Amino acid sequence: MTDAPLPDVPLRDHLAGQRTDLARTRTALANERTLLSYVRTSLAFLAGGLALLQLVDAAWATVAGLAALPVSAVVLAVGVVRFRAVRRQIG
Repeated sequence: MTDAPLPDVPLRDHLAGQRTDLARTRTALANERTLLSYVRTSLAFLAGGLALLQLVDAAWATVAGLAALPVSAVVLAVGVVRFRAVRRQIG
């Protein structure tokens, strides 16, 4: 029975490479969680705006509901732009 050959890379360098890969994976997952937070916030603005428009019969509710709808789109757009920028930086 023969032993497997040892890698050419010293163990310390091998472990450092693993740590770097794990850090990159953690960062990518955090970036995805952040995007999901933007999506959740956008949906909250959308649902809140639609609820105000449908359920409350007052002028302030109409204004607030109509204001919440574009805010929802802006929050989603900012989230997607930030997600893509960070993903590009991660590599």
